[in-house]
Amino acid sequence: MSDVASDVAAVIVDFHAGAALDNCVDSLHDNGVTDIVVVENGEEGSTLPSLSGQHVVLVVPKLNLGYGRGVNRGVAAAPKRTYLLVSNPDVVVHAGAVEALVRYLDEHPKVAIVGPEIVRPDGTVYPSQRVFPNFWLAGLHALLAPVWPSNPATRKYRSPRADGTVDWVSGAFFLTRREVFEAVGGFDERYFMFAEDMALCWQIREHGFGVAATRDALVTHIEGVSRARASREMLIAHHRSALRFEWQTASGWRRILAPLASLVLGLRLCVVLVLRPTT
Repeated sequence: MSDVASDVAAVIVDFHAGAALDNCVDSLHDNGVTDIVVVENGEEGSTLPSLSGQHVVLVVPKLNLGYGRGVNRGVAAAPKRTYLLVSNPDVVVHAGAVEALVRYLDEHPKVAIVGPEIVRPDGTVYPSQRVFPNFWLAGLHALLAPVWPSNPATRKYRSPRADGTVDWVSGAFFLTRREVFEAVGGFDERYFMFAEDMALCWQIREHGFGVAATRDALVTHIEGVSRARASREMLIAHHRSALRFEWQTASGWRRILAPLASLVLGLRLCVVLVLRPTT
């Protein structure tokens, strides 16, 4: 194992992930990452039993901060290292993944954030490399995805560009330069859950840095372990965050049409709540 991971500090935000968190920490240790901060976003005392004696720094805010705020608190408690690794608790990091991500940033000094290839437990690829949605792409994706998941707009939104570049990568797992992360203010804390990763990549690009992904690094994402405890609330948070991103980034004629985007997202939320009733 290379010692490149010694310049990496990892932050994991936990929300009742249970044994999945223990597996995540194990896989990071196996990749040579020793500086790990876990933020307990669930009920007080919910995280500690899952760590099974793991050597981590535990941050206990005593309330659910939301994902972005949780990461920011974890970063504040993390040792000063060149790179920050941000991970969901239900991720297993494959051998050599952290080294591959570090190597990518070392070799691409104008790239500030890089994501791995993310797969589900069944081996299918999770669409973690995406483009920023324009008005029409976002509208078609919003309206069609609940009833036609494989529609062309959704496929385009959830794919790299034709030249292989990406606009943003999933916040489920990525590596970033700490100085750039801090320069843009970290995660925008107005986002409670969802789209904070898209907003972060937007800000990083606004500061003149690139966003990338590499297939040389692989992680498995169980997906939805924490979200299952409050799935209805997460659906609402998802749509609220998408709307915030549209209002935050829209300009010109797109800004004029932002109220229409609000209407479309509101309609989509109603459809999703009807199709996917949760408790």
